This record gives sequence, structure tokens and C-alpha cells, in this order.
Amino acid sequence: MSSSKKLLLSNKLQLAGTVWLASDIHLGPDTPRTWAQFSAFLQRAGEEADALIIGGDLFDAWVGDDVALKAPPEWLAQALAQLADTGKKTQLYVARGNRDFLIGEKLCHRIHATLLPEPALIHTDYGTILFTHGDELCTDDRAYQRFRSIVRNPVVQKLFFSLGTDLRERIARMARRRSMQANKTKRAEIMNVNAGAVKDMFMNYEIKTLVHGHTHRPAIRVFDLGQSGVLRHVVLPDWDYDHSESPRGGWLHIAADTLQLVSTTDHDFPIFERP
Repeated sequence: MSSSKKLLLSNKLQLAGTVWLASDIHLGPDTPRTWAQFSAFLQRAGEEADALIIGGDLFDAWVGDDVALKAPPEWLAQALAQLADTGKKTQLYVARGNRDFLIGEKLCHRIHATLLPEPALIHTDYGTILFTHGDELCTDDRAYQRFRSIVRNPVVQKLFFSLGTDLRERIARMARRRSMQANKTKRAEIMNVNAGAVKDMFMNYEIKTLVHGHTHRPAIRVFDLGQSGVLRHVVLPDWDYDHSESPRGGWLHIAADTLQLVSTTDHDFPIFERP
């Protein structure tokens, strides 16, 4: 048995009914308009969805549950309260992203959520999908992948958690500034997913539908393989109502017969019926 298949033995999730997935909301003290839109979305999800998955980068930065939850600022306290309310109404799952990879069980307990394994094999009424945040698929960005392997190391994280609050936040701000500067000089295709990495996901996990966020390039790409079936590669929208000239947000709606990207603006995505 391959290592990928062994991994997924403990990463399986059974979700019946209507499942919504949203990613890359990037909440922070300077995103009041984005929060207003996402707050409305959470209320709707609590009423209409049987399960809600937040697929990473819920927050623009996260330096540890112990720091963030001890005395949260007003914007975060409001977000936590509504997330907790949503978690009481529907099944809520939270995945780690590249901005908030230090999210842990304490946060999930606070908001009545389950920490999603990475990657996660999710059995829905529509069919089985593989979900991951997506940054690990950007293999052409070698500098980022080196950084990712370092900060995801448990030893490095333990050392980081031993630091004081102020130092953690300074390190996070410095890392973010350096990342933004580096991204300005990178070619756009380097920061997108690598086609080979996506293909490997389909082949290694033997799935027909792959869903991820991270790249901020929403789409559903369909590959008809004839007798071998149809593959669907779904990229989730990001949310930004504060810093973009084109305010946006959206989510993936999964039901028994349809797979649909839903926009919070007037952008229309196609609806895909179950094959």
C-alpha cells in the first residue's frame, strides 16, 4: 500500500446532505467589509448547509491558539463568537492554510469545530472528493516550499510557541513583509499550482474530484478521459472586500446532484451535474 493511501486511512470524512466549502477569507483587524460579508455567509451556512468546511487562511495571520484566544481583540472576539454560533448549528470543519498553519485544537474547541486533516478524503452525496489547502501544490515556487517545510516542522513550531507574544507577532509581521516583497518579483505561474502535482493527486489518491483554495483563481476544470471517467479540478474563490478594486467572495456548494461555485457578487460559474 502506498504512503498516500495509508495516510488517508485516518483522513476519511463522511458528510451527508449539503456541504459548503469556503477558503482564503484572510480575516484581520483591517478587513471589516470582508468580515461583514463573511458574517452574513456564516449565518446563511448555519441555516442552509449540513456541513461547512473552511479550507485554510480563515485568518490573515495566526501566531498560536494560546496567544490569540487569551485576550482576543474586538474584531477577533466577534469572529469567534459567530463561528461558534455556526458550529452549534451545523457541522463545522477548519483546515490550516499557509497564513494560519498554527491553528490548533484549542481554537476548534472554542468555535465547536473539528480540525480537518490534510489532505482530507471527503465522502459526500455527490461523490468522493479530496480536499487540501493548495499551497503544497505550488511546487514551482521552490523558495516557498523550503519555507513551508521549515515552519511545518514540529520542532520549529515548539520553539516558536516557547517565545513571548510580542516576539511571535514581530516574527509573523516580518515573515509576511518578506513574503509580500518576494511575491512582487515572482512570475505569476510560479505561484500557481503545478500541473504535475495536481495530476499526482488524482493518480495517487485515485479520486475524480480535487478541491483546493490558495491560488485565488476560482474555476472548475473538467477533464473527460473517455471510458476512464471525468476528472474535476475545483479551485475555491478568495474573499476580499477591503483591499481589492473588484470585491469578491464565494464558496463551493455540494449537493447530491450538483457541484457549483457560488459567487457573492454577480459573477456566474457553471453548474456541474453528477456524472
